[in-house]
Amino acid sequence: MTVIGVITRGKYGHRLIETIREHSDFSIVTADLPEFVPMFIEEPDEFLEALDFDRNVFSAEIIVTYSLHPDLTSSIARLAAEAGVRSLIIPGGPSRASIPELKKLSEASGMDIEVDEICCTLEPNAFNRPFADLFGSPILKVKTKDGKISEVEVIKGAPCGSTWHMAKEIVGVPVKDAPPKAGLLTQHYPCKAARGDLGGIHESGELHKQALIKALESKD
Repeated sequence: MTVIGVITRGKYGHRLIETIREHSDFSIVTADLPEFVPMFIEEPDEFLEALDFDRNVFSAEIIVTYSLHPDLTSSIARLAAEAGVRSLIIPGGPSRASIPELKKLSEASGMDIEVDEICCTLEPNAFNRPFADLFGSPILKVKTKDGKISEVEVIKGAPCGSTWHMAKEIVGVPVKDAPPKAGLLTQHYPCKAARGDLGGIHESGELHKQALIKALESKD
């Protein structure tokens, strides 16, 4: 059985755990970080040790870390590489991770490291499968009846669970209105993605809109 590690911090990461449990048969190991940490952490390894950070999380094959802090993320990445983790997925974007340091670590260790602004852009590769075959950039199958959406099957969905929420709520919506409605439903879901003018939740909404358009074009 595939083991997925999830490192939570404050409110971040718990919805991913719920989604994995509900929509897969993966086993999960977790470790928690406090919501409030110093802006600069000079000795992150010692900081983690003082927190009694549960290093059993590094028994996972694939880890998603919501550490959301460049110093902590780099330390977690080093520990993951030493433990033989094959894929480390880092939500939050480049502002929450030291990209040059992570790139060097990936090249030296062979561990795949992916930094994503939002997790619903995740695409599968040889390292992050089978996790990214089920969770990431949305893939849908749809059925229609009398000009309305009658059924939506989620082949692959956003780790926060928004795709399954959208799939349920879009049933009964006229086909012509469904793609933009899919985007809106995703944006209304309580995802923790940034809600600025660009990117974040808006990108997630567009991804789901396009996924529904593609599913409608390819439906039987």
